[in-house]
Amino acid sequence: MAREKAWPATQSEWRRMHALRLHEIGGPEKLRIDDVPVPEPGAGEALVRIRAAAFNRRDVFITQGLYPGIVLPKTLGSDGAGELAELGPETGCSIEAGAEVVIDPMLGWGDDPRVWDTKSSSILGMPHDGTFAQFVVVPAANVYRKPKALSMEEAAAIPLAALTAYRALFTRAKLAAGETVLIPGVGGGVQTFTLLFAKHAGARTIVTSGSDEKLERATALGADVTFNYATTPDWHKRARAAGPIDVVVDSSGGETLAKAIDAIVPGGRIVIYGGTRGEATVKLFPLFWKHVSVLGTSMGSPQDFAGMLDFMESGALKPVIDRVYPMEEAVAAATRMASSGQFGKIVLRIDA
Repeated sequence: MAREKAWPATQSEWRRMHALRLHEIGGPEKLRIDDVPVPEPGAGEALVRIRAAAFNRRDVFITQGLYPGIVLPKTLGSDGAGELAELGPETGCSIEAGAEVVIDPMLGWGDDPRVWDTKSSSILGMPHDGTFAQFVVVPAANVYRKPKALSMEEAAAIPLAALTAYRALFTRAKLAAGETVLIPGVGGGVQTFTLLFAKHAGARTIVTSGSDEKLERATALGADVTFNYATTPDWHKRARAAGPIDVVVDSSGGETLAKAIDAIVPGGRIVIYGGTRGEATVKLFPLFWKHVSVLGTSMGSPQDFAGMLDFMESGALKPVIDRVYPMEEAVAAATRMASSGQFGKIVLRIDA
C-alpha cells in the first residue's frame, strides 16, 4: 500500500529529529540529546510521532551497564504515546494516520501466549531504538489506539509497567475478587499499577515500603494494610496475622521472597517479575507443605496488552505519575529514577 502521512510535510521537516541517546556506559548523566535522521518505516512497520514517553528501571540499568545485550549508541525508552505519523507498505493496519496511539513495547512475543519466544523477542529501547525521540519506528501490530480518557502523559505511563502488572495479576495469578494481594515495595511503576488493578478487580491489598510517605500515597490509592519494612522487620508475620494472603506479586527477591513464602496461605500463588534485592535463599518445606505455586512472568503477550487497555478504557483507572519532565531535563528524570525516590511513573514530554 502507498505510504500514508498524518499531515503534509516537506522533506526537510521529516529528515531530522531530536533523540535522547546513550553513547557510553556511565549512568544517567551519559544521556544526551542528538540530532539524528527520522527513521523510515519499512514493510509492516509504522512511524509514530512521540508526544510523551516514560522511564522504566531498565533504562537506568542500561546506562549503568547492568543489562544484557547492550549495543551503543542507542535511543532508549520503551514507553511512548503520540500520533500515528506514517505507515509503511503491507501493514494491514486499520488505524488511520493522525490517530492518537500508544505503543506495545514487547516486540516479537511469538505464537504462544503462555511464554515469549526467547530467540526472537525483545523490548523496545534496547536493542531497537526506543521512544525517547520525536519519532520511532515499530511494527504496526504494536500500535494501539490510545484510551480516550487518558492524556498523552498518562498514556505514555502505561505500556511496560501496566502490561507487566496486568499479566502478573490476571494471566498468571488468576486473581479473583475478594482475594488478598501482597505487594512488596510499592512505589515503582509496576507495583503501583498492581495496586490500582487489584483494587479495581475487587481485591484486598497489603503493601510494604521503606518510606512512610510512599505508604501514605498507597493508602490514598486504596491500600488496605501497610507496613514499613525498614521499621517493622517482622512485617510478614504481621501481614499474615492481618488476614489470609492469597497472591503475592514480587520484584524484590532476596529476603523479601522468603518472607512472602512464609506469609502466604496454603494454595497461594507467588508471581515474580524481578529480583532487585538479589538471589533468594528459601526454605523448601513451606513451599511444598502449603502447595504454593511460584510463577515467573515478564512483560506480556499481545493478548495481555489488549486486555490491559480494555481494562483501562473506561477511564476509571488513571496511571500514577510522579513527575513530568521536559526532554531537556532527561538526566534529572533518570537520576530520580535511579534514586528510587519516585512514586509512580516518571514521564518525559517530547516537544516538537
